[in-house]
Amino acid sequence: MLISLTTWNINSVRLRIDLVAKFIKSARPDVLCLQETKCIDDAFPLKRFKRLGYEHVALNGQKGYHGVAIISKLPFESTDTRTFCDKVDSRHVSVSFGARAELTKPLVVHNLYVPAGGDIPDPALNPKFEHKLAFLDEMKSCSALHPRGDDRHILVGDLNVAPHENDVWSHRQLLKVVSHTPIECEKLLAAQAEGAWVDVARERVPMAEKVYTWWSYRAADWTVGDRGRRLDHIWVSPSLKEAISDFKILRDARSWERPSDHVPVTVTMDV
Repeated sequence: MLISLTTWNINSVRLRIDLVAKFIKSARPDVLCLQETKCIDDAFPLKRFKRLGYEHVALNGQKGYHGVAIISKLPFESTDTRTFCDKVDSRHVSVSFGARAELTKPLVVHNLYVPAGGDIPDPALNPKFEHKLAFLDEMKSCSALHPRGDDRHILVGDLNVAPHENDVWSHRQLLKVVSHTPIECEKLLAAQAEGAWVDVARERVPMAEKVYTWWSYRAADWTVGDRGRRLDHIWVSPSLKEAISDFKILRDARSWERPSDHVPVTVTMDV
């Protein structure tokens, strides 16, 4: 059974619902994980998604900021949310799939939105950066994010760190820029290692090649210089490594009208 899953920081689901509809009419992922939905749960455009064929939705939203959602064609067995750093700020939602989705073995999906961290990469001067580092530490220590043995888990989202040299347009010039500082990269990779997670992008694309999922709004034309970063990730537990059959980054979505600064990232697996 093939399942396709997309992660996308949509930067306001209500503002960009037509772009989401455009994407899912074309790509038809089985599961869509959104970050930065920026709306309370009661305001989420459920009816639009149901008309598009997505009956099952797990939400963790808040007014104006953050917010995550998992939208699915397949029914859930259960849903859950977690708080990090003792802050109720809607940065995690998870679901499990099982018999109701005609799966013989359970499949768990975690959708995360890691804090961006502000502009100053010094936790003593910038509380937002301090929060980000603490969040990454908590990801490492969180037992729910540590699949073991034959557990089939997927962790996706805007993790707001580009951890490898070729995950940014210039490693040298971004070493002191939030999202690619050594301490952030170290902490994200430590969280990945603690869960024995497989980074799908770097499993499919050689380390020597550039890979981006985000381009700043500050550039008048994002294609000039191609100054991107890989902030959006899909990790799978070791038991799913051999199940990966396809991986795509829809760069063209960055040129759509009134786009998000992030683009959809999709994995297809035989589960």
